[in-house]
Amino acid sequence: MNQADVSKLISKLRINVAPRHRNLKNPDGPEGRLLKLRKTVTGLIKHERIELNYNRADEARGYAERLISEAIRYGDCHRTTMELADFWLLEKQLVHKLFKVLVPRFREYPISYTRLLKAPDSPGIAFKRAVLELRGNPYPPLTVDSTRNRALLHNVLLDEAAKAYRAQKVTGVTSEILEKIEREHPSSPAVETQESEVTKSPNISEKSGVLQEKSSEPSYEKT
Repeated sequence: MNQADVSKLISKLRINVAPRHRNLKNPDGPEGRLLKLRKTVTGLIKHERIELNYNRADEARGYAERLISEAIRYGDCHRTTMELADFWLLEKQLVHKLFKVLVPRFREYPISYTRLLKAPDSPGIAFKRAVLELRGNPYPPLTVDSTRNRALLHNVLLDEAAKAYRAQKVTGVTSEILEKIEREHPSSPAVETQESEVTKSPNISEKSGVLQEKSSEPSYEKT
């Protein structure tokens, strides 16, 4: 059987799948890793939105996508699909939800059935967190934080408005300081008049950087 025929046996998922599985830290080995993934898939089908470590969420997402895809493709009358649902869903009442609630919801979906978002960093938590959810859940929609993208139009306008406000504030403060200085230290008119008279006096001349007084009386020579 060639590659083209093999691709028809398994439906293609609408998400990127890593070429090999991700190692999850677990003291119980492969069985403990698989149990973690089963608990994650069960929690996702039950609550439709969960928050957990990013590595675990990204790894479990592929299994949840495959489970929903097989349920849509074969239905609840297919033995292998029912065994698959029974394995991944630890709470057996969720099998009914898978086929009666999620399959009708996602049957005509042109995109992936799940959504993975990175959560903000939390103080004291070294691992990256993520939010894994089913599309169409009843919770308020999650929006991507774009406040750090300074190239967006609203951020550019806010930056320019902040610059104009700071410039206006600095100008106002400078004017207040100058007015305060003028009120506290007014210039004396008498001093200005005296200085102007000294400058205009013809009896004062400057020679070699030294002020010398010229007498207005006539000079007499000795004979």
